[in-house]
Amino acid sequence: MNILVFIKQVPDTNEVRIDPKTGTLIREGVPSIINPDDMNAIEEALRIKEEEGAKVTVVTMGPPQAEKALREALAMGVDEAVLLTDRAFAGADTWATSLVLAKAAEKLGYDLIFAGRQAIDGDTAQVGPEIAEHLNLPQVTYVEKVEVLDGEVRVRRALEDGYETLRVKLPCLLTCIKELNNPRYMNIYDIFTCYSKEIKVMGLSDLELQKEEVGLIGSPTKVKKSFTKGPKAQGEKYDVPALEAANIITEKLKGMHLI
Repeated sequence: MNILVFIKQVPDTNEVRIDPKTGTLIREGVPSIINPDDMNAIEEALRIKEEEGAKVTVVTMGPPQAEKALREALAMGVDEAVLLTDRAFAGADTWATSLVLAKAAEKLGYDLIFAGRQAIDGDTAQVGPEIAEHLNLPQVTYVEKVEVLDGEVRVRRALEDGYETLRVKLPCLLTCIKELNNPRYMNIYDIFTCYSKEIKVMGLSDLELQKEEVGLIGSPTKVKKSFTKGPKAQGEKYDVPALEAANIITEKLKGMHLI
């Protein structure tokens, strides 16, 4: 079984700052990490590798420094790593990004594809499903349990008020949530050996794409501005018995015409 795992290197959200003039993220000097949901995707692929037998390939699209995320994945135990990097990819929205990733999947081959539910820097949860659409694959999102069967997988998908169990034929794409597993730590031996392993690099020409299909040019959506949420106004505090507190709340809600 060939398993592809798509990951993304993202800014550590505890360190994110917004440029007040441009409204964009300040990435310079900001620590980068593997997107948390993507770590769950890597772990599940490795679990299947250990239990069922599989080759696990991790793929990311980004600048050359995204190689660090791939090295970390290699140190966790994945077999191969692929970096999709090209100046033409810069500025891509979710649609253009998913197209590049889907083309890479076609070149690499796959039986099962994992991705994180969403990236913490964009929170769109669109790239995984869009990859599946490009590849015409069945997909299940918000996956919290996976069981590999003969030619298919049985998955449990988290819902707001419960869950649903689905059987899906391979090949398919699954997006993972943190409840799926607990990502392992990097192996000490693999930390040392991961830097001697080759990372395959693929660009625009390798994927047989045109410039107008990718990057900012190929993106149908544009972000006009990003900004942090403003501070909340200071509220009113009352130290009164429960009945009086209920009356105060009722009057406030009436005054706001909510009741």
